[in-house]
Amino acid sequence: MRFPLFVLAIGMAAAMAAPAAANNVVVKMLNRGQAGPMVFEPALVKIAPGDTVTFIAADKGHNAESIAGMIPTGSAPFRGKMSETVTVKFAKQGLYGFKCFPHYGMGMVGVVIVGKPSANLDAAKKVTHPGKARQVFANLLARIQAQSASR
Repeated sequence: MRFPLFVLAIGMAAAMAAPAAANNVVVKMLNRGQAGPMVFEPALVKIAPGDTVTFIAADKGHNAESIAGMIPTGSAPFRGKMSETVTVKFAKQGLYGFKCFPHYGMGMVGVVIVGKPSANLDAAKKVTHPGKARQVFANLLARIQAQSASR
């Protein structure tokens, strides 16, 4: 009876010593979603540094790419190919704005928050956007600021 208990103790110790696995969040690129036409679902994602986001081309004709001025200083921009799924690893804490290039003006945008958004929230607010993207970002950034203030 002692042997299996010893094996169990070793297995538990090994599991506790193993590093935590990074999480992956899925964001769909859609022609129509709950918020209307040309959307990312979800449009607001909160993850930890080292986690990934997989942007799935659920509908054709979309991509996911970062927006200049809406990523933390020193972070690498990303750009997925049209109609293809892309996975992005987010290492640096802050706010990352993203868009679908052909549907940017229609408001097909979103935000990934890595850790705390305070690192570049003020800079992200200063970026100007075309058409409906301006209002979508105003709503998303207001939600982020309200969540940050309530903590």
